[in-house]
Amino acid sequence: MLLLDGKATAATLRAALKEEIAALPPEAGRAPGLAVLLVGDDPASQVYVRNKERACAEAGIRSVTYRLPADTRQSDLEHRISQLNVDDEVDGILLQLPLPVGLKAQPCLEAISPRKDVDGLHPDNQGRLAMGLPGLRPCTPAGVMALLRHYGLSVDGQKAVVVGRSNLVGRPLALMLGSRENNATVTMCHSGTRHLADECRQADFLFTALGKPRFITADMVKEGAVVVDIGINRQENALCGDVDFEAVSRKASALTPVPGGIGPMTISQLLANTAQAWKRRNGLL
Repeated sequence: MLLLDGKATAATLRAALKEEIAALPPEAGRAPGLAVLLVGDDPASQVYVRNKERACAEAGIRSVTYRLPADTRQSDLEHRISQLNVDDEVDGILLQLPLPVGLKAQPCLEAISPRKDVDGLHPDNQGRLAMGLPGLRPCTPAGVMALLRHYGLSVDGQKAVVVGRSNLVGRPLALMLGSRENNATVTMCHSGTRHLADECRQADFLFTALGKPRFITADMVKEGAVVVDIGINRQENALCGDVDFEAVSRKASALTPVPGGIGPMTISQLLANTAQAWKRRNGLL
């Protein structure tokens, strides 16, 4: 079985991005700039933001984190976003989710300029993805596609099953897989899907993003399938994915670990999106 190592792949992509940024001509001006908005003191969010800050530094991207108290008002958060929208030193804006209770994420995501929406969650960017137009793509599904490309795993003409339909992962991933560029035949499964195991067993490529620990068992996987586990769950003081790794590894031809699979690739794509937004703002795309 081929282990799809997202941690090593992300490190390779960061190094390549660093070289690309360093090689840009002087007239390009400053390095790409990312602004991160962190509201409250959620421990997991604190860890995620530190990881993003470290990755930015390694790639040569300037990052500034704005830490706001948990009792920040909705209007104040949206005002801060509007300030960053017109800040010429900022190419990308990332709103770290989830937000504290009492704050609504969707109005904030819609307040971010689509040109600085490096999470790819603004309706404009989601719509451009649906129509096959250029734009900033959601980081996790784009990271999944980058990992497959790195390992030379093509979904062209293959049966792909996506378990999960969130706007963050499942829905945009299904659109990417079924695009003219990738040409997979896609089935998107969800909580209303009947005979889920039967659907999964038809997959040449199986993608799971449902947030249920070890839910996908070996009997749900076709022999030789490529399995990409996008879920991350805490169980018994340890992290695990949506897939029963040990059992499925004996059946799949390729499989992502959790942790160390799609998580690092999500951050890698955030850096790529920030560089893309910077290039577009400077007329380099």
